[in-house]
Amino acid sequence: MKYYIIAGEASGDLHGSNLIKELLNVDVHAEIRFWGGDLMQAAGGTLVKHYKERAFMGFSEVILNINKIFKLISFCKSDIEAFNPDVVIFIDNSGFNLPIAKWAKQKGFRTNYYISPQVWASRASRTKAIKRDIDAMFVILPFVKKFYKKYDYEVTFVGHPLIDAIANREQISEFEFRKTNNLSDKPIIALLPGSRKQEIKKMLSVMLSLVDNYPNHQFVIAGAPSQEYDFYKSFIKSENVKFIANKTYDLLSISNAALVTSGTATLETALFKVPQVVCYKGSTISYHIAKRIITLKFISLVNLVMDREVVTELIQNDFNKKRLTEELNKILNADFRKKLFLDYYELERVLGGKGASKKTAQLIYDGIKS
Repeated sequence: MKYYIIAGEASGDLHGSNLIKELLNVDVHAEIRFWGGDLMQAAGGTLVKHYKERAFMGFSEVILNINKIFKLISFCKSDIEAFNPDVVIFIDNSGFNLPIAKWAKQKGFRTNYYISPQVWASRASRTKAIKRDIDAMFVILPFVKKFYKKYDYEVTFVGHPLIDAIANREQISEFEFRKTNNLSDKPIIALLPGSRKQEIKKMLSVMLSLVDNYPNHQFVIAGAPSQEYDFYKSFIKSENVKFIANKTYDLLSISNAALVTSGTATLETALFKVPQVVCYKGSTISYHIAKRIITLKFISLVNLVMDREVVTELIQNDFNKKRLTEELNKILNADFRKKLFLDYYELERVLGGKGASKKTAQLIYDGIKS
């Protein structure tokens, strides 16, 4: 069988890589062509375009790069036609993927979606197009299945692939990790400022403003795979701040607390049982537009899955040194941490256990054969 996969951003690359591995297990003759990143390339198949080439953040940046986006969409359509796959698999990334899905369905290609666009967060009207253009939808969050049921669209909840990604990772001892990365014996506060330059600029300077207040802790920046160290270097002003690239899971496995930019990283941090403060600050224009179209009570996946506030969210003007200090002190408190750990274990139960990538690969393969 021939599979064409389109993923964007670091999280899509991670989930896409695990899906590719499972597709190659279930279909030994699989030919895979994809848009993604380094992890997907290492898993197998042929890389067409790296997600770095279309990492546009916020409404204003998308508008400024609209011509480039249209050219990429046009190229993607041509490449799909030339490859002539048995199925086109979309992973999240709705702004790019939904226009391709509409075209692919009209052209007669089988269309599968793994990890739903966030129509449950904003512009639910897009559900009509998804029902029309997507043959099968595989969702990784339980509340998303309930959302689609309201629109009479049956989707399959497969569990969350992060559980597998974390369980199956190659592990390193804390002693070896600290030694290899020149870390002290101090408890670690991990900083996860995001993956795109625009968000890192907004998030990291505020996160690092706390360093001098916590001399008994060591702050460690988790570098995104899409950015070079030289970009981060200008933010680092203290010897008590370290930088580690492409080892976020190893870092979280030994961290005492974390300051995390809203996104998939909030869920990863929770699954490693690390107390966290969720942070988000966008451009003024993007924030006010988002406020008008997003209908959710929360922005972090942890709170959304649990349908209550488990972790504190500091959004826009609330994301400042004073509030961040207050919340960091809270998650360093022993009594508060005990309750949070119980919530984290309940979160993992709700997410459905292991096997999401394997289930999805089998369902995609069976769908083609049937």
